[in-house]
Amino acid sequence: MPAFEDNYILLLVDGRHAAVVDPGDAAPVLRELHRRGLTLADIVVTHHHHDHLGGVDELVQESGARCIAPATPRFGSPDLPVREGSRFECLGEDFRVFEVPGHTIDHVAFHAPGAGALFCGDTLFGCGCGRLFEGSAAQLQDSLLRLAALPGETRVYCAHEYTMTNVRFARGVDPGNERLQERERQGAAQRARGEPTLPSTIALERETNPFLRCDAPAVREAAERYEAGAGQSSLSTFAALRKWRNGFR
Repeated sequence: MPAFEDNYILLLVDGRHAAVVDPGDAAPVLRELHRRGLTLADIVVTHHHHDHLGGVDELVQESGARCIAPATPRFGSPDLPVREGSRFECLGEDFRVFEVPGHTIDHVAFHAPGAGALFCGDTLFGCGCGRLFEGSAAQLQDSLLRLAALPGETRVYCAHEYTMTNVRFARGVDPGNERLQERERQGAAQRARGEPTLPSTIALERETNPFLRCDAPAVREAAERYEAGAGQSSLSTFAALRKWRNGFR
């Protein structure tokens, strides 16, 4: 469900029951639940930014749904506080939790292996990654590489429609990447039809996302052109790319 300027709120449905991921706004969730006659069972939150949890209190009041959120003081007392290695069942699926600091210190991602799905909030985006608001470049790179190690067919559900801007940035970093060129054509066609570019897949991100390709010579060379010395290591390349992307429009 679209929300705000470019957020997605993710609605998971099993029969007449539903779960919602990162509900920054309660209104579109309540409308969709009513339209489809669904009962909200779970609310799943990846991190503390308001555009991801702003609708939680109202949804809990309206539905009595269980709130699942990182086990940090910022979240008060969620019904199910989770941390690295936590597992829980939601709508009949087994979920496991990864701590993925970087964008925020207490960010988590939720992986449902049986469903082949990853809900990663603002850590991994289509052809990009989140800004460094609290963590370090080393933390965010490590978080991304952990997610990139998931099976290639895993569908990636992130929380913003940033893909085409990220693809334009990636084309400047890695212009000879034919898979990236194909992704640009496909994404442009999706947006022209009014469709989301998501979900992505882990395999597609490995092939096209420059933040996961910091060992590739072309990406290292681009980082070096941007900032002298940046291409010396995977981490320095990553840090330069994130800094470069911050100013890209």
